[in-house]
Amino acid sequence: QVQLVESGGGLVQAGGSLRLSCPASGIIVAANAMDWYRQAPGKQRELVAAITSGGSTKYADSVKGRFTISRDNAKNTMYLQMNSLKPEDTAVYYCARRITLSSHDYWGQGTQVTVSS
Repeated sequence: QVQLVESGGGLVQAGGSLRLSCPASGIIVAANAMDWYRQAPGKQRELVAAITSGGSTKYADSVKGRFTISRDNAKNTMYLQMNSLKPEDTAVYYCARRITLSSHDYWGQGTQVTVSS
């Protein structure tokens, strides 16, 4: 059984930082393409950051230079380090395993990030 369980969200002031974690069971994070998505109220879910099995990363333009996606193979966990947070970063953040260019088979339950101005 595959489980992805996000944690690390919370309430932070603008300019602050948070680190989200996505420990996995049932899959090997390092062997998979993994994504962080977010969904703000009334908006579509959007890709925030991605990492391939080879370690290549990409980011949404809105978070480049502020967010960093990484993984710890020993802990089988993916992370999203978020710095210089802005109110527009407020959303529920999800981790997911990507199986094709645009489809995913496993999602976490999400963790709320709220950035106050």
